Amino acid sequence: MLRAAARAGVAPADFWRLSLREWRLLTEAPASGLPPARSEFERMAEAWPDDG
Repeated sequence: MLRAAARAGVAPADFWRLSLREWRLLTEAPASGLPPARSEFERMAEAWPDDG
């Protein structure tokens, strides 16, 4: 699981802070298999901006 997290760009310290539920949400296949719509992406980017 740690290797999969590293491949997904999750730092080890962040991996160890994840709950099992969060890990499952990160690793489960998307329901539609399609990327989010631009409006959804912008909403998420606003809610969780990059640190740098």
